[in-house]
Amino acid sequence: MTSSRSSHPHRTSRAPVAADARRARWAVSLIFFLNGASFCAILPRYPQLVESIGLSNGSFGLAVGLGPIGGLAAGLLAAPLMARFGSARVAVAFQVVASTVHLLVYTSATWLWLAAALFLAAASDSITDVSMNAHGMRVERRYRRSILNSYHGWWSLGAVTGGILGSVCAQLAVPLWIQGLVGLVLFGSLALGSRRFLLTGHDSTERRPAALEAGLAAPSAASAAAPAAATEEALGGETASAGETAGADSATGSDATTGTGATTGTGVTRASTLRGLLLIAALGLVLVFAGATEDAGNTWGALFMRDTFEATPFLAGLAFVALQGAQTVGRFLGDGVVDRLGDRLTARIGALLSGAGMAMALIFPHPATALIGFACAGWGIATLFPAAFRAADEMEGVPHGLGITVVGWFARIGFFVTPPIVGALADALTLRFALWLVPLYALGILVFSGVLSARTASTTEAGARA
Repeated sequence: MTSSRSSHPHRTSRAPVAADARRARWAVSLIFFLNGASFCAILPRYPQLVESIGLSNGSFGLAVGLGPIGGLAAGLLAAPLMARFGSARVAVAFQVVASTVHLLVYTSATWLWLAAALFLAAASDSITDVSMNAHGMRVERRYRRSILNSYHGWWSLGAVTGGILGSVCAQLAVPLWIQGLVGLVLFGSLALGSRRFLLTGHDSTERRPAALEAGLAAPSAASAAAPAAATEEALGGETASAGETAGADSATGSDATTGTGATTGTGVTRASTLRGLLLIAALGLVLVFAGATEDAGNTWGALFMRDTFEATPFLAGLAFVALQGAQTVGRFLGDGVVDRLGDRLTARIGALLSGAGMAMALIFPHPATALIGFACAGWGIATLFPAAFRAADEMEGVPHGLGITVVGWFARIGFFVTPPIVGALADALTLRFALWLVPLYALGILVFSGVLSARTASTTEAGARA
């Protein structure tokens, strides 16, 4: 399988970037950071929640697994919300909602309360996730090169920061409600402050060919249509309808951004839309396995360290920190790696690293090897979410906003399905045995990674020409 868009949206040339785009990049990065920090500060406190409520591994895994149903239920609302209010407003608003709901997780007193709080947290997070990625790709198109991995690097950095804060609070026995209240005030206020630096205008503004914006392209059918499209988008503003957006995209010719020179003329066909949706489903399956791998550290890392090695609360929390810390480094380095290797080869190398590292940790159990194994898992999946979101957003024949929404929805399936399975296996056998699922997730990534784009000579030449 290959994506209908084989090229990345970035370009090899480094044109000057406008000040508003640079400010927006930092604002989007802050939202990613807050999104990671707010929820991940909870994860090292899971053992305390399990003990205070009196849960078994199975019942706890079920509560965690039921949470992502909120993401599955609410995730598909992201596209219409963005069409109505714009990705900037939606991202900020639902990040504040998420930080508010996280306080309910900290104060959970029963299994039902915990499950409901996690449900609401996942629902708000799914909308934030899609909208902040959508706005981030607006900024990426202004930069005309790959910067999406760095956004996810900021998410991972926020996750590490939250994980460390949670681990320290657990070690110091800080009451859960105090940690939650401070997090709400801090993370919520920073999210609100980022709004004024995000991009204005309709979300389709940057989807015009970057070459036309820079004045570098020769006149063509696509370039002749661009002024009318630009005028239509400018008149639409943030409240332009989805139909107007589709018309503007069709007028420019969606293939113009691929560097191939093809134009659609009459817009997308039913066959191209069906093919695009099938490719998006395959992209979603990549994220199912990536999400399941990440959940192994998020949900079970601290419990695995505590139950297997009788680790202290701080050391137990470092399993999550190791996974997210390695993922942070991998994401900040990921743009350069993907530029050279392509998303497909990068994903395959990462899957091998993830599976081998976790297998080593389980065959040779020790706190040190466990942390190395979780780190390998985090590094291995570092570029998968940015790669899949980018490919979905650029998919030919798929309406604007739909591709990234559907892929984000698929990603929630991994977080929904795997915690109850891992919890049941842990109760029936051991948590060490249950985590053998992680190498199987790596195999799934290998199977479906063909849908990601490959780095080719023609791609490089097309980017240079643009």
